[in-house]
Amino acid sequence: MCWPEATRWRSTLADRAVRSDTRFMRSGKVRDLYELDTQRLLLVASDRISAFDVVLPTPIPDKGRVLTGLSRYWFRETAHLVPNHLLATDLPASGSDPLAASDMRGRLMVCRRAEPLPVEVIVRGYLAGSAWQDYQRTGAVSGIALPPGLQESERFREPLFTPSTKAQQGHDQNIGSEEVVRLVGQDLAEQIRSIALALYRFGAARAERAGIILADTKFEFGLADGELLLIDEVLTPDSSRFWDADAFGPGRPQGSYDKQFVRDWLEQQPWDKTPPGPELPADVVAGTQLRYVEAFERITGGSFDHYLAADELA
Repeated sequence: MCWPEATRWRSTLADRAVRSDTRFMRSGKVRDLYELDTQRLLLVASDRISAFDVVLPTPIPDKGRVLTGLSRYWFRETAHLVPNHLLATDLPASGSDPLAASDMRGRLMVCRRAEPLPVEVIVRGYLAGSAWQDYQRTGAVSGIALPPGLQESERFREPLFTPSTKAQQGHDQNIGSEEVVRLVGQDLAEQIRSIALALYRFGAARAERAGIILADTKFEFGLADGELLLIDEVLTPDSSRFWDADAFGPGRPQGSYDKQFVRDWLEQQPWDKTPPGPELPADVVAGTQLRYVEAFERITGGSFDHYLAADELA
């Protein structure tokens, strides 16, 4: 989809960095998408940040590099669970401007072209965010009945599979497993569920070793020549809720390494959550950047400075 706010704020860096025969396709809330050929796409992660489905006017420095670096890491680490769309992390040599190419360092993923499935999958391990609000209203999360008396941020006995449909505008709509079957078929629905839960458990265990709790995360899948692929981004601070394990305690909100820091500030502003969003103050920008970089380093075990310099994981 193409978001008007994203198009408005789309950086021209990628236009200068890619070859002249590369065709711009569209801008999402964070990524710009280019067609390399009939089999490959180029994803360029910007520093845009969105909240409440609105792209904010203030970028977060290096955010796109963190998202790309973590996605590269997780695509590599989870390839034994499901194939993914990542083919390469740089472009073949071309006549592009070296300065622009340097600006693109750490932001690029060359990906196999796939047809996105019409569902997104959120796997939830803890009762937080919209799930907590849903539970307070209904005693359930995405139609899944839960025991009474649960606390905010409490861990579920088993992770919850909560699919949704992709909305062209506004919020995605939660759907049940039966609707997933209707949209993609029984076999594919079961495959998606099994893989999503396996990915969550793998990611949660790996994050736990780094002192981070993976509270919930979103996955997207696509089909290429009949093969199911993990696509878009995976287990990043944009698509996940990361908590500091040392500071964790149920019954309250948690310290996070994701964009909850921005959401919390926005909730205190006189803003109706429609475009345009407010400018972020310098301390919120710096705090968000710090949290994203710390998530990168703790999860990958590598230096973000090395990633910036070498355009590869340590």
